[in-house]
Amino acid sequence: MYKVAMVSLGCPKNQVDAEVMLKLLDNAGFEITPAEAEADAIIINTCGFIEAAKAEAIENILEAANYKSDGNCKALIVTGCLAERYRDDVTEEIPEVDVCVGIGSNSKIAEIVKNAIEGKKQNCYGEKEDLQLGGDRVLGGYPFSTYLKIADGCDNCCTYCAIPKIRGRMRSRTIEDCVAEAKKLALDGVTELIVVAQDTTAYGTDLYGEPKLAELLSELCKVEGLHWIRTLYTYPDKITDELLDVIAREEKLVKYLDIPLQHINGEILKRMNRKGDKDSISTLIDKIRVKIPDITLRTTLITGFPGETEEQFCELAEFVKEKRFDRLGCFTYSAEDGTVAAELSDQIDEQTKNDRMENIMELQMTIAAEKNEQKQDSVTEAIIEGWDDYIKCYFGRTVADAPEIDGKIFFMSTKPLKIGDYVKVRINDSIDYDLLGETEE
Repeated sequence: MYKVAMVSLGCPKNQVDAEVMLKLLDNAGFEITPAEAEADAIIINTCGFIEAAKAEAIENILEAANYKSDGNCKALIVTGCLAERYRDDVTEEIPEVDVCVGIGSNSKIAEIVKNAIEGKKQNCYGEKEDLQLGGDRVLGGYPFSTYLKIADGCDNCCTYCAIPKIRGRMRSRTIEDCVAEAKKLALDGVTELIVVAQDTTAYGTDLYGEPKLAELLSELCKVEGLHWIRTLYTYPDKITDELLDVIAREEKLVKYLDIPLQHINGEILKRMNRKGDKDSISTLIDKIRVKIPDITLRTTLITGFPGETEEQFCELAEFVKEKRFDRLGCFTYSAEDGTVAAELSDQIDEQTKNDRMENIMELQMTIAAEKNEQKQDSVTEAIIEGWDDYIKCYFGRTVADAPEIDGKIFFMSTKPLKIGDYVKVRINDSIDYDLLGETEE
């Protein structure tokens, strides 16, 4: 029996792809091991979205290559977005890589790995549309929380983004298929389901001729065993009253929306090929907070997009101060091969990009601290993720925190608790983005 280890990088959508591949390998008789030194084959499931992700992928590939001499590794295989984007260039530029697999060939991973271990090493690139979007998986991370990928690919064609070139056009799963997977996950012990796609608000337009996210969420709320359902990657121009009404009405839908705005200046948004402007975005945020008063709003922003003036950046910073997002991430613009924005003549230097990003994050740190202070002596629901032996307390996440990207809550309890349980916690302090508290007896 051959042993296989996998390192999966990047976004939750890529993690789902990794878990599907692991199940295919498991079904084929491979032993899945976390120990790379023991593995006959090592798979690096890569992200290739921006320059930093590519650098991380290459670093992991080169680290894994060491196990060819210091371990049992007979085949080093690269999958995911970097493999799909650069194809044969990967094996040519990084000779340590034995096989490069495009996303359209993920379903053949068991055969590819077996052949590679036995010396038959050949790159494989199927059609993007052949990518399996869901199904049986070997879940990584916590057994009680996982992602449901409802679509892949994207039709938005933002000028800075390489995803349509890497992943292809948007392809939705049917509502029935998504619900069937959610039911299986719930039977397997999943209680928190996180709905993802490149653009979740566009879900269903390719299949049904109109967006169907609100209907899908309503159906998911009927699945027994699910306690929290969270939605990421909702685009501002496609957030409808129907969607907001569903989130407000359904108890299982956590009052949390992730809305990647990227910018709010109308001219910059136009150059990004994104819809809307400051006024329309401001109106939307105000409407959301009226319809769902206890909503947690997360956004992501880009600084240093080509042509961004100091005045346009200041407009963005003022907007951050005015709207006081609960959660916010800011990234510097990355010029990506093959994108329209990378060819623009008015690129901005790295120092200016970074200075602007740090300015935004300093603003957000102050806002987050003030919001956390306002939460003191309030009670929130949290899911228990573990026990911190160093500070002798439990830790987890509140309804306002998505895994990996948001903060934690650390809390004491007078009685033993179980990982994966939901508890009520009274907040009594905070440190940076994290909360401190104790369980309500």
